[in-house]
Amino acid sequence: MKKPSLICLVAGLALLPFAGCKQQAGNAIKIGEFASLTGKEATFGTMSHNGTLLAIEEANAAGGALGKKLLLLTEDDQSKQGEPSTVVKKLISSDGVVAMLGEVASSRSMEAAPICQQNKVPMISPSSTNVRLTEIGDYIFRVCFTDEFQGKLLATFARKSLKASNLAILTDTKSDYSVGLSRDFRAPFTAGGGKIVAEQTYNGGDKDFKGQLTAIKAANPEAVLITGYYTDVALMVRQGRQLGIQVPFFGGDGWESSKLIEIGGPDVEGTFFSTHFSPEETTPAVQNFVKKFQDKYNQTPDAMAALGYDSAMVLIEAMKRASTTDGPKLRDTIAATKDHDGITGKITLDAQRNASKPAVILTVKNGKFKFVELVKPE
Repeated sequence: MKKPSLICLVAGLALLPFAGCKQQAGNAIKIGEFASLTGKEATFGTMSHNGTLLAIEEANAAGGALGKKLLLLTEDDQSKQGEPSTVVKKLISSDGVVAMLGEVASSRSMEAAPICQQNKVPMISPSSTNVRLTEIGDYIFRVCFTDEFQGKLLATFARKSLKASNLAILTDTKSDYSVGLSRDFRAPFTAGGGKIVAEQTYNGGDKDFKGQLTAIKAANPEAVLITGYYTDVALMVRQGRQLGIQVPFFGGDGWESSKLIEIGGPDVEGTFFSTHFSPEETTPAVQNFVKKFQDKYNQTPDAMAALGYDSAMVLIEAMKRASTTDGPKLRDTIAATKDHDGITGKITLDAQRNASKPAVILTVKNGKFKFVELVKPE
């Protein structure tokens, strides 16, 4: 029998099993969250959830919203396709949430989005970057940049910083994120005079990538772009180094997890990836967030944690401005978000409900993620 995956939280209370949620809900405002708390992308979901939880607790400590406490109902989608639609339907129809937060992975967000759209429940993804996500409907938002922006900045980084005029690409054909980022990188890189000398595909969750990497080595690229997630990336880089590929490996925000270093070890030293946030930023807001997160969870927050926090705060502030949780009115107020002071930068949502904001490039140095450069939208 599948174990219940719902977590119930009112700030100031302990985590409770589902049976206690209705007793604690009372007159609280119910907010849904679906996240990959287990499975192959569990560090993504856990960090995002922890950031979201911190925001909900802070809001409740300050009085909640609309004179009520906030109740976060979180479902684990186990990093599996098929699960988001099941848990999101439950959160909307059975639990009566007024808004939805999640997911990190684009494929799983895109599975849930039509359900939220149909039910007029605003959904804010913290970090799903696939361009097509917000095209699903006008109730779908994100507080992160898109792969169109990320692809362009990676193309510029490859040419200017890595000095690579020809390179290879590895794409996970099962991932909307990976396919989209490869596409959104390829166009600006080749338009700028770059050449793709090899393209290989794989299926997320595979363990042996030697065939693809052997073909890439034979093409003699000056750099290798991997647009997948950290578990696969770490194995690919290790196997690539074992085959004698010494050129830089680089990728997007799907790389950012402590597991990348844990799995990849010394082989991921000197790799690069783009992401949304660096805990090394010295602004008071970032350093205050880092301290609060470390105090609560005894670990340093990553971009997923910061974006989870930002997504919840954008929703909470919109509720306060709307003075209601009514779906259409709340949707309109979220859409009007402008210059929200987020941990990941000022957040303004454009007409397509995407956030315009900077990105950062990080590298792995001495077993830690280190800041390289900030890239602003053009």
